Amino acid sequence: MNYKEAVAYIEEVQAYGSVLGLENVAELCKRLGNPQKDLKFIHIAGTNGKGSVLAFVSTVLTKAGYKVGRYISPTIFDYRERIQINGRMISKQALGAYMGRIKEACDAMAEEGLPHPTIFEMETAMGFLYFKEKGCDMVVLETGLGGITDATNVIENTVVAVLTSISRDHMGFLGDDLEEIAKKKAGIIKKGCLAVTSRQEPSVRKVLEEACKSKGAELFSADVSRAEAVKHGIKKQSFSYKEYKKIEISMAGTYQIENAVTAIEVIRALKQAGYLIKDRAVYEGMSEAVWTGRFSVISQKPLFIVDGAHNEDGAKKLADSLSFYFTNRKIIYIMGVLRDKEYGKIIENTCFLADSILTIKPPRNERALEAYELAKEAAKYHKNVTALDSLEEAVELSLLMAEKDKDTVIAAFGSLSFLGELITILEHKKEIRKDCHGKQQEPGQKIPDRNK
Repeated sequence: MNYKEAVAYIEEVQAYGSVLGLENVAELCKRLGNPQKDLKFIHIAGTNGKGSVLAFVSTVLTKAGYKVGRYISPTIFDYRERIQINGRMISKQALGAYMGRIKEACDAMAEEGLPHPTIFEMETAMGFLYFKEKGCDMVVLETGLGGITDATNVIENTVVAVLTSISRDHMGFLGDDLEEIAKKKAGIIKKGCLAVTSRQEPSVRKVLEEACKSKGAELFSADVSRAEAVKHGIKKQSFSYKEYKKIEISMAGTYQIENAVTAIEVIRALKQAGYLIKDRAVYEGMSEAVWTGRFSVISQKPLFIVDGAHNEDGAKKLADSLSFYFTNRKIIYIMGVLRDKEYGKIIENTCFLADSILTIKPPRNERALEAYELAKEAAKYHKNVTALDSLEEAVELSLLMAEKDKDTVIAAFGSLSFLGELITILEHKKEIRKDCHGKQQEPGQKIPDRNK
C-alpha cells in the first residue's frame, strides 16, 4: 500500500466510528505479534495538558540520548504527526507500508466474523508496530479518550502513568461526576508502576491515591505552588522547582508552568526508576519543547494566538492567560466548536474579555456546530457577536479590525480541529513570522481527524 492508498483507506475506515474497550485492539495487536509487549511506556491521561506534558518529557528524553516514540491525537497540520520518533514524523512511505500490514490483519478479523477495528485502534496498533521495529527505548503515549477502556491501555509495560488535570469533559462516555471520570482515567495505572499527578480537586486526588494504593504504585505529586521565581512571558517563561533552578520554557500561557512542573516530576520518577537523565538534558529539553495549539503565538503584527480550549477548564485557563498578558488591550475572538461540547460554558468563561466575537463552523468536521448556532449562544453573554460563513472570512475580518487598533489581540479557540487550517491561511497571507510547529514538519495531505 502506498501513501495515497493509505489515505483513501483511512477515510473509508473513519466510518467505523469510535468504540471504547480493549478486546478488539488486543486481538489486532496479537495478530501483529503483540509489539506493545516489547516496548516501555510513559502513559498520559487527563482532561487538559496531556500534549504539553508529552512534549516536555519526550524532548527531555531525546536530549538525554534515548530513542523516543511519540503517539499523539489529535493532530494540527498533518495526519502523520500522531506517530513520531525523536520529533520526526513517520514518513509517507512507511505510513503506507505499515497501514497495508494493518489492513491485512483487520480484513482477516472481519472475515472471521470479528468486529472490524476502529481507526483509532488501527492507528494505535500501527504506532506500536512502528516503534518496536524502529527500536524505541521509550514511548510517550497519550490516551485518546478516558483511560481504562481507551485503546492505548492495551499496554502492560508502563514505567510511569501520568494524570494531568482532570475535569469534566466527554461526560457521555466517562461519567457525570469528577470521581467517576477520575476512576476511568486512573485505569492507566498499572501494578507496580510509578505514577505522577498534576494538581487535582480533592475528590479526584483521593481516587488517584486509592488507585495507586491498590496497584502498589508510588505516587509523585506535581505541586505547582512550590514553583519559585516564576517569570511569565509570551516568548519565554522561567521558574525554579525543587533541585532544578531557573528552568526556561518556550511555551506561552500561564498554565504551562503547571504542565512543566508535572513534566519535571515525570523526569524525577524516571530517574528513580534508573533512567540516566543528566541535568543538561532537562534544561535543554524543557527549553526546546514546542506544542502548537496551546496558547501559541502565530503572528506578532497583529498579535494572533491560537489555543485548543475546548472545554470548561480549558476555557478558564485561556481566560486567565489572556487577562494576565493583555490587560487593557482589545481582544477579538474567533470561535469554532464541536456540537457535542459544552460550548455555553466555554463562552461563559471567556466572553467577558472580548471586544467582539466572530463565530465560524469548523471546516470538514461532521461534529462541527453551525456558526449561527454558536453566535446565538454567544449573544446571550455578549452584545457584539457576528456569525461568518468561513474560516477565511473570519481571519480576513479580524485582521481588518486589528488594523484600526495596533494593540488589538486576536485569539482563535474552541476546537483544535480548525487551528491548522487557520495557521495555513495566515501563512498564505505572509502574516506568520516563522513556522511555529517545528522544522521537522512538512505540509501533508489532510485527512479528516477525530479532533477535540
